[in-house]
Amino acid sequence: MRNEQIIFSSNHLTMLREETVFGPIYSRRLGTSLGINLLPEKGKICNFDCIYCECGWNRDGRNDTKLPSAEKVRHDLSNKLQDLYADGVKVDSITFSGDGESTLNPEFPQIIDLTLALRDQFAPSAKVSVLSNATRVHIPEVFNALCKVDNPIMKIDAPTNELIARINNPAPGYDVARVIEALKQFNGDFILQWCLLRQVPSPDQDVASDQRFDSTDDKVVRPMLDIIRTLHPREVMAYTIDRPTPAQNLAKVSPDEMRSLLQPLIDEGFKVQIKG
Repeated sequence: MRNEQIIFSSNHLTMLREETVFGPIYSRRLGTSLGINLLPEKGKICNFDCIYCECGWNRDGRNDTKLPSAEKVRHDLSNKLQDLYADGVKVDSITFSGDGESTLNPEFPQIIDLTLALRDQFAPSAKVSVLSNATRVHIPEVFNALCKVDNPIMKIDAPTNELIARINNPAPGYDVARVIEALKQFNGDFILQWCLLRQVPSPDQDVASDQRFDSTDDKVVRPMLDIIRTLHPREVMAYTIDRPTPAQNLAKVSPDEMRSLLQPLIDEGFKVQIKG
């Protein structure tokens, strides 16, 4: 089995700071995607601080804390969709992503409603997708909004709080068991996203052995597969790092290896999408 050891270093990290509506861009997982950033255009707000986040560390994005209003989203998205419609550009997905956790915007539920209305008017074939770390699914108004979109894509990167602390650096109070219980509310009608990666030593900087991790370790994979079986999402998106990361010494996991690890789920009939 091929093991890709492509190492990413923060020395070459370029921060992504997105406009409120950006793109469309090509997404490995969603096709031609028009992005919506509900966080600051020149900053970053997130209750995770993932070591692989292409937007960089939270501390590097504190120069702007202004959140876009629902009215700004309506204005910008309407103009963009009308322009794309006039140019004959097909959009596969209108995707809430951007520089942080979209559901932290207090107007998230209203913004979902207006986005669906604009989608129906200007791009009826497009799906509406939300990329989220699933930390706010337990809030009724957030959950209800997520249930309205075509693709609620919820992330769990590890089966234990200890490992999630290493990979995602969540805000205090995170508990993976609570997240799993909240995700059960979907009754399987959601997409589970899992980023697989390794932290490895490099020639110029070692990583203490007790701080290394490997998403492909059997101690990680077996309980993750059990979580997936418990939640039974309609699809599993397994992927790996693709851009420079803020933490050093991170290595990709090859598509072949991911497929081998997830083969038991595939054999059981789960829909699994794998992106290297």
